[in-house]
Amino acid sequence: MANWPDPRTTSAGFGGASARAGDVAFDAGLRSYMLSIYNYMASGVLLTGIVALLFAQSGFAYQVLAGPGPLKYVLMFAPLVFVMVLSFGIQRLQTSTAQMLYWAYCVVMGLSMASIFLVFTGESIAQTFFATAAAFAGLSLYGYTTKRDLSAFGTFLIMGVVGILIASLINLFIQSTALELAVSILGVLIFAGLTAYDTQRLKSLYADVAGTEFMGKAVVIGALSLYLDFVNMFMFLLRFMGSRD
Repeated sequence: MANWPDPRTTSAGFGGASARAGDVAFDAGLRSYMLSIYNYMASGVLLTGIVALLFAQSGFAYQVLAGPGPLKYVLMFAPLVFVMVLSFGIQRLQTSTAQMLYWAYCVVMGLSMASIFLVFTGESIAQTFFATAAAFAGLSLYGYTTKRDLSAFGTFLIMGVVGILIASLINLFIQSTALELAVSILGVLIFAGLTAYDTQRLKSLYADVAGTEFMGKAVVIGALSLYLDFVNMFMFLLRFMGSRD
């Protein structure tokens, strides 16, 4: 009896090879997409740090940020305006415009964050930065590789952000050291959770934006999300790790 190949097996073999090729292409595209997000995010953090350090060393930072003029309030609230424009207007913005706004936001954040160099020692800022970078890398890697669905935690984490914002506003009036410490600890935990959650969310988003016009804008808005997670985790960690001048 002739040993003819089973056509179903042959067909499955071709289909399997095609599926594997598709999976390889998808994985390569996903890595490129996530790498672009991380590059934008890391470059934004670096730009913010450089601007903050140069502004603090210029001598103008103390006059602007500690003085009675309105400019300090402009620097305080301008980053929020940029975030709102990028978050709510991303669909209407050109990719190049979104990129420009992202870099402008990083610069304004640097001007606003220059105050930390007036309050904390350079050594404690560096130590906190590297601690944050190590934690961020581990948490983001977990969010990227875990099979566990983290989407259920998203609502609770966002509610936590709202809660610490309200608590921070209240503490502006009551000046409670205990409340400030509690807010700082909760802030670190919440933004640590958001780092893993946002990484997984951005990874999942790739299937929807791959090959579309929105791809470039998705990279920018993804970088902004991870940038905010990093910077907020750093600032909250600095509150109880930083040594004051």
